[in-house]
Amino acid sequence: MSEYDVLVREINGCEQCELSRDRQNAVPGEGSLTAEIMFIGEGPGQQEDRNGRPFVGPAGHLLDEMLAAIGLKRPDVYIANMLKCRPPRNRDPLPSELDSCTPFLDRQIEIVAPSVIVALGRFSFSKFFPGESISRARGRPRRWRDIVVFPMYHPAAALHNPGLKPAIQKDFESLPGLIERVKEAARKAQEPEPAKPAQQLSMFE
Repeated sequence: MSEYDVLVREINGCEQCELSRDRQNAVPGEGSLTAEIMFIGEGPGQQEDRNGRPFVGPAGHLLDEMLAAIGLKRPDVYIANMLKCRPPRNRDPLPSELDSCTPFLDRQIEIVAPSVIVALGRFSFSKFFPGESISRARGRPRRWRDIVVFPMYHPAAALHNPGLKPAIQKDFESLPGLIERVKEAARKAQEPEPAKPAQQLSMFE
């Protein structure tokens, strides 16, 4: 059994917080384990709880639409959430619930090792940059450890406020270029420094 399979098994059997009592299914995450892009949302909704898969409800359909617009499909990326179980009535996550799930997400990030993490919404963004506003930070990539974090509005926000959809589309459209810049920076970092010309020593030195 692979490290990832063990992790999924642990998530599915987790009972560390009260969310496990009412769930139909835990929602570990899905996608490519070698993905360059990892999307992290807030938590499962009703459809996700029913199916055990992330982003399969209305917000997920919008995510699929945005991915298709830049030539990507779900199997090309990795998708996860801060919480692995659905909060009652889709309420905001509690700090204790986030604390319980954080080690799982940290291990997912370590296993996938993406070049770019797309933080969907304020809770996801706060994991990497606590206390900052998603509305001010969105669309501006920044480095967290060895990974570039790209904050965006959560797709669900556009369902409640259609006026946000153009901003989400614009941010998605910039993803391919961002990936190329990140890859180019990584290539340059691996290139050996040019050798300095040897200096001729004086016979008197």
